[in-house]
Amino acid sequence: MPGDADPGLFGPSSMAWRIDRELVVLAGATAAFLLQLADPGVAAGVAHHSNFREDPYGRLRRTLTVTFALAFGTTPRAEHAIGHLNAIHRSVTGIVPETGERYTALDPMRLLWVHATLVDTALRIYDRYVEPLSDEEAEAYHGESRLVAMRLGVPADLVPSTLVELRAWMASRISRGEVSVTPTARALSRSVLYPSRFPPRFVWDAAHLASFSVLPTEILRGYGIGWTEARVRAMGHVAAASRRILPLVPAPLRFVPPARSAERRMLAPRAG
Repeated sequence: MPGDADPGLFGPSSMAWRIDRELVVLAGATAAFLLQLADPGVAAGVAHHSNFREDPYGRLRRTLTVTFALAFGTTPRAEHAIGHLNAIHRSVTGIVPETGERYTALDPMRLLWVHATLVDTALRIYDRYVEPLSDEEAEAYHGESRLVAMRLGVPADLVPSTLVELRAWMASRISRGEVSVTPTARALSRSVLYPSRFPPRFVWDAAHLASFSVLPTEILRGYGIGWTEARVRAMGHVAAASRRILPLVPAPLRFVPPARSAERRMLAPRAG
C-alpha cells in the first residue's frame, strides 16, 4: 500500500523535509562554509586533509550528497552516510598552524560547531527568504537535527537542548575569540567565494549576498567582506520578493531532486 515505504530518519511530516527541500536554502552554503572555517581547527583540517582549494565544487557536491542522504534517504542510506562520515573523521588530525594546538575531527566541540553552522544557516535562510518560522517550528528543526549530531559523535549532554541555547553558544565562541578568521581560513575562503574564474567576480559576489546577509558581523569583517547599509536594505527587498514569488514556483524548480524522489518513494506501492 502507498505510505509503507521507509521514511528514513525524519519523514514527510518533519521540519527537516520541509526546510531542507527548498533549493533557496542552498543559497546559505557559503555562509555555512565560512562559519565552519572560522573555527581554526576546522580550517586546519580542511587545509591539511582535503583538496578543497583544487576542487571546491567536489567538496560542495560531497557535502550535499551526505546532507540529502541524511534528510531524505532511506534509513540504510542515512546510516551508511553517518558511518562514512565517522570513518573519514577518524583519520583527520594535525596541528593548527596559527596556535600550535592539536586538532582532531573527532573533537566533539568541533563536530558540534560544524553541525551548528548548518542548522543555524538553514533556519536563517529559510526564515528570511522562504517564509517566517515560528519559534516552535525552528525549535522542532533543531530537535530533529540534534539526533544527527549525536549520531556523528557529539555527546548528548554537549548538544544544547534548545535552538536559543545553540545560538547563544555560537555567539559566545565568536565573542571569546575561539572562533575567528585565521590566515588559513582566509586563504581557503578564496575557493569558497571564487571557486572558478568564470563567471566574473562580480557575479560570484552577487551570488553570495544571501549568505552574507545571515553571517555575524565579526565573521564578515574577518574575511574582509564589506557589508554596507545599502546592501542590508537591498537584501531586505530581495527577501521580501523571494517570499512573495516562491509560492508560485513549480515544485520541480523549487525543491531539490532528492526531496522529490523521497516524496515519490513514500507514495509508491510496496512491492509484493
